[in-house]
Amino acid sequence: MFTVCALYHFTRFADPKALQAPLQALCRANHVTGTLLLAAEGINGTIAGPREGIDAVLAHIRALPGCANIDWKLSTAVERPFARMKVRLKKEIVTMGQPDVDPKARVGHYVEPSAWNDLIRSPDVAVIDTRNAYEIAIGTFDGAEDPETASFREFPAWWEKNKDRFHNKRIAMFCTGGIRCEKSTNYLLGQGVDEVYHLKGGILKYLEEVPQDDSTWQGECFVFDGRVSVGHGLKEGPHVLCHACRRPILPEERARPEYEHGVSCHLCVDETTDADKGRFRERQKQIALAQARGERHLHADEDDHPLER
Repeated sequence: MFTVCALYHFTRFADPKALQAPLQALCRANHVTGTLLLAAEGINGTIAGPREGIDAVLAHIRALPGCANIDWKLSTAVERPFARMKVRLKKEIVTMGQPDVDPKARVGHYVEPSAWNDLIRSPDVAVIDTRNAYEIAIGTFDGAEDPETASFREFPAWWEKNKDRFHNKRIAMFCTGGIRCEKSTNYLLGQGVDEVYHLKGGILKYLEEVPQDDSTWQGECFVFDGRVSVGHGLKEGPHVLCHACRRPILPEERARPEYEHGVSCHLCVDETTDADKGRFRERQKQIALAQARGERHLHADEDDHPLER
């Protein structure tokens, strides 16, 4: 059994690059794999490994400048959900592309999972899912607004186009682990929205703490690791990844005629050209040859998904 740790924290790192190598070495020494992103605005990531290894990495991160109160969430996985460890330098730890957004300055009102249902049932509250369309497709809260965005950086444009629909509403927002709401609530406050709320700890905390019989969540929650999705109690869900488009699909959907492993699924078959599919087939061929030699192909990692929580 592996311990999975999702974490993020907004703080000021004067030199993120100086933190990269020591963190990478510590994770490797403790058999921890996953992805950690470092930027001048803080740290974000999901890692997995033995519990003692996760504890060692968390202790190291908590000792970094401004990280003593870092937020993290633990869950478990039967199989190792990441193939390797990556500590990457980024401009943003979650990409919104709005230079004036600063979650360290102010954010919306945090709402505990136990109080979330009452809030979103209020008639004067508009509930907005800040995640990507492929995440929302497999699960969301009852009555939540789907912005139909392909990435988080599209959210400001969606809000600008749709804001008049919410002029007389309080806004309640949620995402997987909370980090996107730190930025999106700051953004809305900067746009003049008076009352903005967000689910503390995100969907993961809600699924962990709220009993299924009391839940307003429908479906599964997409996660950015090898488990693909989780449900109530953070139990691993049924989904698998299409390794062509990195979207979640159900195991039975691999029996559809559009599915070809690593090449296409019913969601992406019309999004790529014949030339693209030819490249994908060659990639899969090389992966299979590498596996036959007992090697790991450069593109065989199944966990290299953009990290947005």
